[in-house]
Amino acid sequence: MRHTTSPTEADDLRAIARRIKRPVVLVGMMGVGKSTIGRRLAGLLQTGFVDADDAIEDAAQLSVAEIFERHGEDYFRDGERRVIARLMDEGSGVVATGGGAFCNEQTRASILQRGIAVWLDCDIETLVERTARKSHRPLLQTGDPREILTRLHAERKQFYEQAPIRVVSDDGPHAETARDILEAIDRWL
Repeated sequence: MRHTTSPTEADDLRAIARRIKRPVVLVGMMGVGKSTIGRRLAGLLQTGFVDADDAIEDAAQLSVAEIFERHGEDYFRDGERRVIARLMDEGSGVVATGGGAFCNEQTRASILQRGIAVWLDCDIETLVERTARKSHRPLLQTGDPREILTRLHAERKQFYEQAPIRVVSDDGPHAETARDILEAIDRWL
């Protein structure tokens, strides 16, 4: 069932959007829905959306998988840090980051200082199901995806927890999760 926005709800969304003066930056594990939910969120806010991985691919003229294969993860993370810093400088809209971006100290500091970091979280089973739909994830090509996702989540949780806002992305409609994010930002502001 599609949720329609009532005139009152639309006014509430516009009021929240007017209060947001920095980029809303979605952080969290691969497969949690940062890109899909980010597009919905940008639509609700009537602002732009950027997937940091797409911006990295545009800058490098290579896919993320090709960057990993040719140059390694450290090279990719350095490019990711530079691209996210540029996106923070541009200063508006919704940004979906790669799963490991917020683990980089400089990237995390830039996002926390100049953006509104929102940790999208969900359970491992949901991550396994969602990431199985696509085969372009370099970090999942080296073993059992469930084991890798469980390990990465455990390693990265300490970084994700530094985001001031946490929203759980479950099996509900993405538009609902986007609204949950707006409500959480409204409370945080």
